[in-house]
Amino acid sequence: MSDTEEVEYEEKEHAEEEQEDGEGWAKPKPKPAFMPQTSLVPPKIPDGEKVDFDDIHRKRMEKDLTELQTLIEAHFESRKKEEEELINLTDRIEKRRSERAEQVRIRTEKEKERQNRINEEKARKEEEEFKKKAEDDAKKKKVLTNLQFSGYKTEKKGGPKKKTEREKKRAILSERHKELNIDHLKEDKLREKATELWKWIHQLEAEKFDLQYKHSRQKYDVTVLRNRVSDHQKVTKGTRSKRGLRK
Repeated sequence: MSDTEEVEYEEKEHAEEEQEDGEGWAKPKPKPAFMPQTSLVPPKIPDGEKVDFDDIHRKRMEKDLTELQTLIEAHFESRKKEEEELINLTDRIEKRRSERAEQVRIRTEKEKERQNRINEEKARKEEEEFKKKAEDDAKKKKVLTNLQFSGYKTEKKGGPKKKTEREKKRAILSERHKELNIDHLKEDKLREKATELWKWIHQLEAEKFDLQYKHSRQKYDVTVLRNRVSDHQKVTKGTRSKRGLRK
């Protein structure tokens, strides 16, 4: 369409619009004529060497494969180091465990030897004490036998003689000191014997306490009496001296 045709077309449209305004009724506008469009031209590929897509794909695959192999090698290298560290750690743990077991065994053996030495020393001391006690008992029996025999001889010669306090004490001790004779007893009899001895010891402790209290009381009474006597003597001496001065 030329420029003159476009101008005529616009004037015609303008005239029709004015006519429609004057008449007062609306009339549909005609559609504009088809406007021709310019044709689209595809871009041209510049002339030159041809692009080898297969080569590009192959190089890309080789690069990816190289990177993958590098990652795999790094992974296996790291895994190998971790396995070596784990093996070393396991070896150290086993070595430490064996050393600990050896230390415990040595300590147990030393403790056992020490306990055996203590038991042997204790048994030796008990045996020595038992032998010493047996010897002392034999000596005491011999002395008591000699005393009884000598007392019997003196009684035969000079008639009945009054016993001294020491002889009375020895006689009482000889009566109280009796052999146990428990080798042939069973467990229940041993328990009864132990109970009997415990009661006897308890009785002796009670008698000892009573005697100690009696002795302390008598000692206190004697001290009080002595103080009274001394005070009385002082008073009597004072009165006598005053009487002498008055005379």
